[in-house]
Amino acid sequence: MPLLAMPLGVREATLSDVAESGAVDAFVRAQDGATPFHLTAWSRAIQRSCGQRARYLIAERGDGRIVGVLPLTEMRSPLFGKALVSTGFGVDGGVLGDGVDALASGAWELAQRIGCPGVELRGGPAPSGWETDDTAYLGFVRDLATTEEGELLAIPRKQRAEVRRSLGFDLEVVTGGEALLAEHYRVYAESVRNLGTPVFPAALFRSVAGAMDADVLTVRHRGRAVASVLSLYFQGIVYPYWGGGTAAARALRANDRMYYALMNHARGRGCKRFDFGRSKTGTGAAAFKKNWGFTPCPRSYATRSAGAPRQVNPLNPKYALMVRTWQRLPLPVANLLGPWISRGLG
Repeated sequence: MPLLAMPLGVREATLSDVAESGAVDAFVRAQDGATPFHLTAWSRAIQRSCGQRARYLIAERGDGRIVGVLPLTEMRSPLFGKALVSTGFGVDGGVLGDGVDALASGAWELAQRIGCPGVELRGGPAPSGWETDDTAYLGFVRDLATTEEGELLAIPRKQRAEVRRSLGFDLEVVTGGEALLAEHYRVYAESVRNLGTPVFPAALFRSVAGAMDADVLTVRHRGRAVASVLSLYFQGIVYPYWGGGTAAARALRANDRMYYALMNHARGRGCKRFDFGRSKTGTGAAAFKKNWGFTPCPRSYATRSAGAPRQVNPLNPKYALMVRTWQRLPLPVANLLGPWISRGLG
């Protein structure tokens, strides 16, 4: 029987099996469109740090050859409901490879079996018959320049002026791994509190940094961190993923310095592209990324639900009062309560 005509089966991978995880990761790395969120290390890190179970589906031919994968996280929250999400705490991670409809059907069957009313796929091809949304989110990716000066000139004039201003301040840029995580967390926690959203558990950052190709870049002013970002590296692309700045960062243009420094740092690590992540359409975050010379590209998400799908978007009017209240919380209180709430956001 020709290989392409062999039967296609879908099953759940055993992520604790080193050989099987290695085979899945080898498949992921060989596929166009793969992201770090497809790697088994991401699924295990989420499960270990946030207690949300990883459910990783693979599609394979009758000879055992993997032809498609779908990483899933079983999100359960008393505040935000239940869903199978691909992938938990990621901005991508939909079906990769062949067997799109088979993997999606497998995810739906699994969701029904474990009592999750919906499945959310972030990125990847949309399964037949599923609800799709390609208007809510935009992605921002572009090539890196080959030199530091070229990187500066690649930034549009208005934003370039802000970067040049940042270079005139007394700012120190440091990069590293585990030793910088506590400092990064303090900055990130203040940043998200100011935005009105609960901070993720510190264990999430430690687990991801320990399991993935990642590092931290921090900008300090007079010895105190004012901006910091934890970035992922995969297939020659840098993903600045969890970043933010303190209240002092804005006047110092520390965020501008941080992202420009990261572009140059990533090039030194061999990266060719910069993935600025996703932002909601029409938001200030999306405008900020466009100002850096990134062309927005619609991100397509697909859902299937037995009822109304989960609504965990902080821009939802339903959460407006919650956001305003959270912004006024003392930082120690927000940092105490935030991880308990956010581990169910995913």
